[in-house]
Amino acid sequence: MPSINKSYEKVLRARGKQRPVASDCIAACISDFIELHGDRGCKDDSAIIAGIGYLGQMPVTVIGIEKGHTTPEKIAHNFGAASPEGYRKALRQMKLAEKFHRPVLCFVDTAGAYCGIEAEEHGQAEAIARNLAEMMTLKTPIISVIIGEGGSGGAIGLAVADEVWMFSGAYYSVVAPESCANILWKDMSHADEAAESLCLTADPLLELGIIDRKIEEPENFLKQQVNDEFFNALRIGLYTTFEKLCSKSTRELLDTRYEKFRRVGRYD
Repeated sequence: MPSINKSYEKVLRARGKQRPVASDCIAACISDFIELHGDRGCKDDSAIIAGIGYLGQMPVTVIGIEKGHTTPEKIAHNFGAASPEGYRKALRQMKLAEKFHRPVLCFVDTAGAYCGIEAEEHGQAEAIARNLAEMMTLKTPIISVIIGEGGSGGAIGLAVADEVWMFSGAYYSVVAPESCANILWKDMSHADEAAESLCLTADPLLELGIIDRKIEEPENFLKQQVNDEFFNALRIGLYTTFEKLCSKSTRELLDTRYEKFRRVGRYD
């Protein structure tokens, strides 16, 4: 069997069945979390968890794309593939956060948005595009953390943020390596080569300015071995960064966020 390069190794690690998911991160970082349901238009999408809680002493709105661990959990959460209703639910919570001056914290873990017929009929592309536009001008601080898979529009629909952080074992890409290989080579066996070319791991993304911080994971980053020291450091980092962002004027916050994304892809 040919060896697998390090980039594709991390893609496979990001998909690990026992890796902490959004609900684990929320439980570890947020106290007194209350989940809020529904998009007030159609239904509640269980692929996205949204609600309010406390980060230390700071009230925050928290949104996470949830995969689940067991097969019944994965089915219940549609394997982390959110429908338009999920993105609309997330946006509803963001607008409430803006109204009540709460920072927004997003945990992103998805291979991509749900691409079923019903999702397309309900306006999947429009729902994601609206999130991009609204998050760009949301008058409250936003931090998005890529905790596992960060796939395509499904991830970016919750990642237009003042700061984008990424776990060291995660990936963040416009397309999954297998899909890229299928498009370019008509052969998914080139997935490892595609992963290397896509620069989808934390180090090159940090160098390119796509993400703002890499969070180094413990060696065995499993749900049953959730590391208190790791999540304590994450909590402190989030709290400190939100304090810094909250000290900015609304105009400075929005201008900095806009320029951050305008720089993406700029080549000198």
